Amino acid sequence: MNVKEYISSGIIESYVMGLANESERTEFEQLCTQYPELVAARREFEERLEHHAFENAVPPPSMVKVKVMDSISPKIINMENSKAPVRSSGGLRFVAAASVILLIGLAWFSYQSHNKQDEALQELKNTNLALKEKLDTTQNILNKIVAEQKDVVSNPNVTVVNMVGTQTAPKSSANIYWDSTSSNVFLVVKNMPKLPSDQQYQLWALIDNKPKDLGVFDATDDKVILKMKNTQKAQAFAITIEQKGGSPSPTLQKMQSLGKTRQSQ
Repeated sequence: MNVKEYISSGIIESYVMGLANESERTEFEQLCTQYPELVAARREFEERLEHHAFENAVPPPSMVKVKVMDSISPKIINMENSKAPVRSSGGLRFVAAASVILLIGLAWFSYQSHNKQDEALQELKNTNLALKEKLDTTQNILNKIVAEQKDVVSNPNVTVVNMVGTQTAPKSSANIYWDSTSSNVFLVVKNMPKLPSDQQYQLWALIDNKPKDLGVFDATDDKVILKMKNTQKAQAFAITIEQKGGSPSPTLQKMQSLGKTRQSQ
């Protein structure tokens, strides 16, 4: 068995996202007991999906930590002992007055500390609520993508196109999930290095030797599954590097990967 070809077939992505049928799942699980490379590839894809789910997570503001620490830190008041002996009731009255002032001061510090703690806790609650909303939104998006993928993969017209690296970029690889009936095109980026900020990858469909733009994308770790523009025909798919925003025609000298479809056979 050629493990690399098996991994490139898209079985890892299908299994993890629940898109594989029962026989494919059974076969994959059995092969995992024989080939550690399959287990490693599955874990890598799972980690990328997890990273995608947390792509919008934001750390709490630094001031929140400061406020919490301030609110729970003990307030230490240094009182210097008077060296002068107390010789009259006036001194007692002074001590009594000082005690009252001290009690008022402690009450004030307690009140301020309580308020700061309430403010810090409220800010933490607000931050956690905002974070939860972002995570819920991200999860909803991911669920929608997976649902769309299931609809596509369950269709017998779906084609999985394995895109391999060219001489310019031999390690580049990706998979295309394409339904020629509904024209849906999904791109699973497997190995695409990050580009400078002024450049983007662009996906093309080659139809009768003419390129059709299917959209641009950035190969970042937090984007695993990409919905591209639709196409009903394609003899092949290709990925090139273009200026940010895309190009009306592909730069063939910068072609990164290429995959042929059944229509080319």
